[in-house]
Amino acid sequence: MKRYCLNLLGVVSVVFVLASCGEKKGSAPNPATIPVPVNLFEVLPEKVVYFDKYPGTVTAMMQVDLRPEAEGYVTGMYFTEGTHVTKGQKLYTIDNSKYEASYNQAMANLKVAEANQEQAQKDADRYNYLNQHDAVAKQTLDHALTALQNTKQQVSAAKQELARTQTDLGYSVIKAPFDGVIGISQVKVGSSVIKGQTVLNTISTNDPMVVDFVVNEKLIPRFVALQQNKAGTTDSMFTILMPDNSVYGYPGQIHVIDRGVNPQTGSVIVRLKFPNQSSVLRAGMSCTVRIRNEDTSKQLVVPMRSVVEQMGEYFVYIAKDSVIAASNKGEKQASAPTGNVTIAAQKKVVLGQNINDRVIIKSGLEAGDRLIVDGVQKLHDGSFIKLGGAEGQKK
Repeated sequence: MKRYCLNLLGVVSVVFVLASCGEKKGSAPNPATIPVPVNLFEVLPEKVVYFDKYPGTVTAMMQVDLRPEAEGYVTGMYFTEGTHVTKGQKLYTIDNSKYEASYNQAMANLKVAEANQEQAQKDADRYNYLNQHDAVAKQTLDHALTALQNTKQQVSAAKQELARTQTDLGYSVIKAPFDGVIGISQVKVGSSVIKGQTVLNTISTNDPMVVDFVVNEKLIPRFVALQQNKAGTTDSMFTILMPDNSVYGYPGQIHVIDRGVNPQTGSVIVRLKFPNQSSVLRAGMSCTVRIRNEDTSKQLVVPMRSVVEQMGEYFVYIAKDSVIAASNKGEKQASAPTGNVTIAAQKKVVLGQNINDRVIIKSGLEAGDRLIVDGVQKLHDGSFIKLGGAEGQKK
């Protein structure tokens, strides 16, 4: 029995050794040594046209909220909402009964004061005549002249009161302060309004319109130069993208650069002016300001899909040829390629302006570099690569 157990143990040992040898011989290769199929893009300088983009807001050159200077009930509306109105056009009327009554009373007071002045003038003339013939006491003449002066002051005060009530009466009619488009009324006929508080409506100019956007203070010299050199700018220097991403049909020009820089943000407001005959631009509309680049030098532009972001920094991979000798391979790289090979080298880059699905590279690449554009997700610095990605070689 003991001999049988020893023989069985020997058989098991032999089987284990053979199994171990077979596993080592058929072991899978190290994944890091398998070349990754990629596509390449030859980086060459080219002349590009792009636009610097800024978020903007459409604003009317003139806009005002209509507030009443009289209190009462709205008695009439004399315009169509959303249409063009002209300066001086009657828009609203407010119940003027109490203002009209005050005006009539002031008119009556003025007539009384003028009558008193006329009587006082006659008395003064009479006593002055008698005084020339020593027929009246000097004191009586002085009283008559003082009474005349008082009545003149009363007439002046009555005229001032009449003018004030006339102004109040005029405030019961609200007129357009300038040519423009009037909005949707905030009150209706019969609504009660409070002097200086209730907003009746808003009126604004609509042609031309302006677009405000904010730029960094470092760019002030550039925009000042563009403002002063209007004749040298192209028609497409300043354009805007509408909310639906369509390009507005008319170019603009710099209207004004704000007088000062915001010290908290280090930025300044620039205002562009655009024609608006078709009334497409509306106050408060959001848009994207596009400023055409003036750099005529050639630049390196690469597909955006070749760029990898890591911790706020940007990297790309380029293909580099190398030679690996068999004697230099370690045990872990026993299955790695030998001889002439191509590896991926990681490069840190600085990005410039996006141009659709491409991006300008400011630094980090050189003309002639073979950029890896497909398969970058499977790469690391030093990965073995081979041509043959899903789309073939790119140039």
